[in-house]
Amino acid sequence: MARYTGADCRQCRREKTKLFLKGDRCYSTKCALTRRGKIPGQHWNSRKKITEYGMQLREKQKTKRLYGLQENQFHMYYEKAEKMRGITGANMLIMLEQRLDNVVYRMGIGASRSQSRQLVNHGHITVNGNVVNIPSYQVNAGDEIAVKSSKTGLTFFTELKQMKPAVFPKWLEFDNATLKGKVLAKPEREDIDMSIQEHMIVELYSK
Repeated sequence: MARYTGADCRQCRREKTKLFLKGDRCYSTKCALTRRGKIPGQHWNSRKKITEYGMQLREKQKTKRLYGLQENQFHMYYEKAEKMRGITGANMLIMLEQRLDNVVYRMGIGASRSQSRQLVNHGHITVNGNVVNIPSYQVNAGDEIAVKSSKTGLTFFTELKQMKPAVFPKWLEFDNATLKGKVLAKPEREDIDMSIQEHMIVELYSK
């Protein structure tokens, strides 16, 4: 499957917002968006009027890059959400939040979603005691998420035990000392604190 191999910070500059793709770097003065906020590309004209379609496209691209998905993957979530009861946009975001790689990131195990995806891919994470190496795995309320017992001695995880607990959403809990957490409930739209106008994505795909 194709994947983006360019500079992560370039994506933040293109969307003119922090996507938190580089972990702690995004919070420091080294953040590329802070140091060099212009949109990449020497021929970009910042005075060019953005059309309605352009705004919808940018919102879709921003959200897709935020969760680290390719177009086919992202569109699949929209199609599933469209068939569900309720508001399509909210359903889509909730499913994205329930991805295992996102949950690992939200619990503070990984510093970024890409690092969390790597931890899952390498078999470091268990769900209800079973190793799950599929980043797109959908977690459910009551699921127990933990670092595989045989991996807890790795330097990365021993350092994590000593770190200050991260601030995570109310639908999750995680204990740094035991490297274990739990999905307390299904996330709601108001639990997703990112600035996403999902209705624009729905409008774009429904054309």
